[in-house]
Amino acid sequence: MRFFKIIFIVSIVGCSSEKINLPYFNSPDFTPIFIDDNDLSKINHKISDFNFIDQNNNEFELNKLKGKIHVANFIFTSCGNICPIMTNNMGKIEEEFKNDGDVTLLSFSVTPWIDSPEVLNFYKKEYTQNSNNWYFLTGKKNKIYNLARKSYFAEKDIGFTKDSTDFLHTEHFLLVDKTLRIRGIYNGTLSLEMQHLIEDIKLLKNQ
Repeated sequence: MRFFKIIFIVSIVGCSSEKINLPYFNSPDFTPIFIDDNDLSKINHKISDFNFIDQNNNEFELNKLKGKIHVANFIFTSCGNICPIMTNNMGKIEEEFKNDGDVTLLSFSVTPWIDSPEVLNFYKKEYTQNSNNWYFLTGKKNKIYNLARKSYFAEKDIGFTKDSTDFLHTEHFLLVDKTLRIRGIYNGTLSLEMQHLIEDIKLLKNQ
């Protein structure tokens, strides 16, 4: 009897034509907000403007992300614990969307005084497939930390009131849509979370 119940449930899910929408996130407590795609009046938070330097020593501005889906994380190349795991897991996103013009991957350095463009360039070539849609960014520490905490909510509630004197260290990956609104947060140290992230990117690409 249980077998037939499972078949029935799967049939309902498979036949459902209901559109699946990802939530929006307006605050660092990450309370999900589900809305109609045509009504964004309640979603006032967007990624703030920024200008940093990438691994090729070129300027990278927020304007390059408009009209694209992007995933952001925060690492440092001398990190020996979670950062290599996070870079490896971001590599799974890279593999799925390699050189995809609709998807951009960003890894911001939280030790920009160490991670020069040259260091980041070496790191990218050493630990990634060197895709042209994955950028490693460096710049002024206070600007990176402020962007991470106030704009990406990278440390969630615990980091929102901190400033650049407190070291930034987070395992979170942030998914941002084409309108620069946050649509997901994921644990970058977990492989299963990467599969969820890939599925969510595909949802956004189809909307």
